[in-house]
Amino acid sequence: MALYAIGDFHLSFQTDKSMDKFGSVWRKHEEKIRKNCNRLIHPEDTLVITGDHSWGRNLEECREDLAFIEALPGNKILLRGNHDMFWDAKKTERLNREYQGHLAFLQNNYYAYGDYALVGTKGYTFEGPFYLDRRGRILGWDEEKEAHAKKLVDREIARLQLSFNAAAADGYQKFILFLHYPPTSVIETDSPFTQIAERYHVEHVVYSHCHGESRFHDSIRGSYHGISYHLVSGDFLKFRPERIL
Repeated sequence: MALYAIGDFHLSFQTDKSMDKFGSVWRKHEEKIRKNCNRLIHPEDTLVITGDHSWGRNLEECREDLAFIEALPGNKILLRGNHDMFWDAKKTERLNREYQGHLAFLQNNYYAYGDYALVGTKGYTFEGPFYLDRRGRILGWDEEKEAHAKKLVDREIARLQLSFNAAAADGYQKFILFLHYPPTSVIETDSPFTQIAERYHVEHVVYSHCHGESRFHDSIRGSYHGISYHLVSGDFLKFRPERIL
């Protein structure tokens, strides 16, 4: 039994939204996902997909994309991404009922993996705009938009706290944290997400959202304050799921 993670499938079987313009790594990326998952993942394994599953604007436009994910091997746990318009946070329970036994949706809840609790939420980070000098160094940023971002971070932290509370109430003391957005912005060395991870002694923080080589270093990667941080954006991994445990 192994735990894998990957994010940002950006599937579009029912919509006209090709990702090919974003580089050669995206060409036929659906086949890369299928091939790599079938090669790596066994039926008893768990695959957490960290958001941006589909370009569909509602659930009916996502049916074929979700069917593609359902057909992948292993137990699939899905996290909300910023482009997942089909998934209203208030309707997570309905999605879990509809896809029970096929897909699991992680939001305001948790899932067990051995003696670990898998917790998570979409998250949020301030992404600018930043004001740069001629050398690309940050001189300042839009403070009004930063203040708005902090409100969204507070909302996501409250949702994440529900996941931790539910797991802790059931006796779990070992945690793996999944986010869609990176845990910090490019101007942060810590954040409410790193702080809550450290407070609960989380062993791994797994996130995605960062696309293209210029964005792969936007946040923490590797060991930091005793926690392993993993970037699992699909294009970063070349659509090969990363083994977490």
